[in-house]
Amino acid sequence: MRSEGRSCNSMASVGRLSTKDAVLFLCDMQEKFRPNIFQFTNIVGNAARLLQASRVLGIPPILTEQYPKGLGPTVPELGAGDLKAYSKTSFTMMIEEVEKELQALGNPKQAILCGIEAHACIACTTFDLIERGVEVHIVADAVSSRSQTDRLFALSRLKQSGAYLTTTEAVMLQLVQDAKHPNFKEIQKLLAHPSPDTNLLAFFSTL
Repeated sequence: MRSEGRSCNSMASVGRLSTKDAVLFLCDMQEKFRPNIFQFTNIVGNAARLLQASRVLGIPPILTEQYPKGLGPTVPELGAGDLKAYSKTSFTMMIEEVEKELQALGNPKQAILCGIEAHACIACTTFDLIERGVEVHIVADAVSSRSQTDRLFALSRLKQSGAYLTTTEAVMLQLVQDAKHPNFKEIQKLLAHPSPDTNLLAFFSTL
């Protein structure tokens, strides 16, 4: 029994994504941020592909907006017009309404995290999720900040706290795991064009 326990813990530490126990967090991709966020268009484009993939694979999405009265609605190109947007002022997505939705979903154990800003709402959400025992996968090419410095240092800091850093394409491929997956061809269409370069190569100097 002890041996089995060690094996399970070892597997859990690998960070293997599963469609059965994951939720997609879409954080504050709003109009007023558009001109100020580094690589905003590409960040939202990658998040939009992940939202499409989540719909194909049955992964529930959760969408928030930071003070929408002042910062505007979620940008239309995310493709989230049919989702309920949870309004907040806190720098974490883990507000009461979101916690209730997670409970209704059976408290998924894995969170795939996209949006802005990396050093603010993405960071605070990550800390809250990890403290609750949730495995956090931050999609590095689908998160950003106003400055590349804040973005890269935030990714480094969150890695130190135990979050897994990944990419848009890696998430989609890890979720299907096999070309024989019944939804692979739909996911393959989302992979037809390579993800845009969002200037993450500089991050390798901090790894």
